[in-house]
Amino acid sequence: MDLRPYLNRFVVFGALITAGALILIALILIGWTSPRLSPEVGFAPADLTMIPAPTHTPAASATPTFDPLASPTVDANMIHINGYVQIIEVGTDGLRIRSAPGLNTETVFLGEEAEVFLVKDGPQEADGYTWWHLVASYDDTRAGWAAADFLSVVPEP
Repeated sequence: MDLRPYLNRFVVFGALITAGALILIALILIGWTSPRLSPEVGFAPADLTMIPAPTHTPAASATPTFDPLASPTVDANMIHINGYVQIIEVGTDGLRIRSAPGLNTETVFLGEEAEVFLVKDGPQEADGYTWWHLVASYDDTRAGWAAADFLSVVPEP
């Protein structure tokens, strides 16, 4: 009788038992060597540091430096030289465009509601108003000073 088929089964079965025993021994050793909490200490929570979200802090004012090559930045919503403005809130009466800043200067012509002008000079303060020198882009003879209260910034046509 040939015992080889039975012998192979015993070898495989023995190898599985040996592997299982080794795994069991490894788990026992890991359990003995792992750190344990003593009953006196109990559970110790981790230290947690809360960091608040960043907030806007204005930068310290620095001493401005003069750069002759830098181009000035202009707020597009503010009246500025070489910007365009439109006459507003004058209705059918029109806006008196004057020869110089001030309420007592000569009226050169009446600007119409919604008429658009190019700002050429200013600002100048007079009689409680801020005045800007305007020129019509379609007619250089329509030029003079107007109070800012009746002007609105518009994009370049």
